[in-house]
Amino acid sequence: MYTLHYKTPDGFSDMEMQSDGEVLTRLVFLGSRDENKLFPERNEGVSLPVFRETVRYLDLYFRGEIPDFLPPYRLVGATPFRTAVSELMLKIPYGETVSYGALGKELARMAGKEKMSAQAVGGAVGWNPICILIPCHRVIGTDGSIVGYGGGIENKRRLLALEAAHK
Repeated sequence: MYTLHYKTPDGFSDMEMQSDGEVLTRLVFLGSRDENKLFPERNEGVSLPVFRETVRYLDLYFRGEIPDFLPPYRLVGATPFRTAVSELMLKIPYGETVSYGALGKELARMAGKEKMSAQAVGGAVGWNPICILIPCHRVIGTDGSIVGYGGGIENKRRLLALEAAHK
């Protein structure tokens, strides 16, 4: 596993990205509970093409620009359900939000079910190992509240404010 530290703009926690040498496998805010998603064995500071692409993406994003690409990534250990949730999160437009309830309704529709467990949806959103690129920060409570972000609620608030300011 290869690791690179990313210095974020003021107001955000710094980030760490990991790669298997080919694709991005983790992107998390340091100092958050998501930090436990990082693989413990790592080679730090390696310059890989996927890290350069991820840095370019993050630089654009934090400047308030909407990147028109995604660095190559792999959801290591994803179940089919987690993959489906991740694919739905990728469809949430920049500067917009979707509730956990709305995600659950769409997942139920896709599965031909009447409803989907809110806990299952919340767990799959919270499992996301690649924050910002897979925009789990755009998923909010059904009542519009800013809840449930493994990268830290303050980072989530700031990400949503950044996107709203540049929408």
